[in-house]
Formats: sequence, C-alpha cells, structure tokens
Amino acid sequence: MKLLEIKNLKKSFGDLNVIKDISLSVDQGEVLSIIGPSGSGKSTLLRCATLLETIDSGELVYVGEHAVKTDENGCAVYAPPQDLKRIQRYFGLVFQNFNLFPHFSVIRNVTDALITVQKKSKEEAYEIGRNFLRKMGLLDKENAYPYQLSGGQQQRVSIARALALNPKVLFFDEPTSALDPELTGEILRVIKDLAAEHMTMVIVTHEMSFARDVSNHVIFMDGGVIVEQGCPDQVINNPQNGRTKAFLSRFEN
Repeated sequence: MKLLEIKNLKKSFGDLNVIKDISLSVDQGEVLSIIGPSGSGKSTLLRCATLLETIDSGELVYVGEHAVKTDENGCAVYAPPQDLKRIQRYFGLVFQNFNLFPHFSVIRNVTDALITVQKKSKEEAYEIGRNFLRKMGLLDKENAYPYQLSGGQQQRVSIARALALNPKVLFFDEPTSALDPELTGEILRVIKDLAAEHMTMVIVTHEMSFARDVSNHVIFMDGGVIVEQGCPDQVINNPQNGRTKAFLSRFEN
C-alpha cells in the first residue's frame, strides 16, 4: 500500500528552480533515504512533502488522499483547510535542530499537540507521552527542560513527540547534523530500531553507511532532480551515474 506519492513536483524560489520535476512513492513499512550534496533540494523536498513549503505544481498524495493537485493552468491547488488538517495527521517530522519549546518540560513538549490538536485528555496524553519517553529511554527526564538535556536526548524527545501523534509516515531532516559524533550513533540506533518495527520513514541523511544499512530504497539528488535511485546496494555500493560516483567517493562505506 502506497502511503505517500509525489508526482511531478516543482518548486522555485524566485528565479531559482530548486525542485525540477520530482516523482517518488513510499510503500507502507518502507524506509526511503534521500542523499545528495548540500543545495541539491533534499530538505526543500521534505518541506514541500510536509506542507511547510507551498509547491508550484505537481501532486502530493497521502494514503490515497490528495493534499495537492495541479489545475489546467499548471498551478498547484491545495485541498481545503479542513482536509489538509486531516491529511497532516498522516505524517510527522523530526527536525535537525530539535525544535523543542524551551519553556516546556519534556513531557509537555511530547504531549502538547496531543492535547491541543488531537483534543485528548491530559491523562490520556500523558500516558501516551510516557510510553514513548520510555521507548526513547527518557522516562526519568519527563520533568526536565530542554536546556538540561544533551543534544542526543533532545533529539530523542523530538522523536518521541513525533511518534506520539501516531503518524503513518515519519520524516527525518538530517536528524544527526546538529550532534557531535558520540551522540550521532545513539540517534541512528533509535531510527534503526524503528525500521526494525516496520515504521514507514523518509530520511534525508549524510550518513552513507546508515542509509545503506537501514533503507529499502535510496534516492540520490543533485541540482533539484533525482539522478539515481534503487536499492541501497545498487546506489551506494555500485552507483552507475558519474555524479553519484563522484559524490560517494568522498565517503568511506
């Protein structure tokens, strides 16, 4: 079952064409990793897919429901607000810089959207939140504030917050880029555990060995287009495109 479909997506900022006609799909239980150099459009693609950026044209479909279509004039038309609000519940996003509320405790960061958006009772929200904090090994930190946590702990809180909303697709935008090498491994282990549980994920990452080990499918982007895609062994271990080879030559696999 396809949980996400992107068809012919285009996005420009002024005269700069950042996404130049990208199509992809993600099946239930699949882990898709998106790799490529800085400025290739990876993060913009994620922001478009999670409705943080408006697209110029193309289609965006979650679980068979159109968030965006293209009209006869070639312009993107978004679903009505009440439909978009429902569609937004299909996905979660973990940012590279955590995006926690500094004045909220850990448990309130995790449960705030459950209470304010999903209208759950505080008791139910806290039960859900504590279950995911336990899963992240952070139950003893529920009353702490973000400044009292390491970067790795803050990122685990942000993952717990995203999971608590029960998304069908979880997006990660360079989840380890703000962490030092010692903390990077702890976050990658969390994501690997989620993959083992068949969580559907789309991950923008610069960790090539991680992408190879955790993914079902890998996309290499450059210049706003998909240059090469396929299974991890094909794309990372045996790339066919010269641009992919040049990019991967900088990494030890």
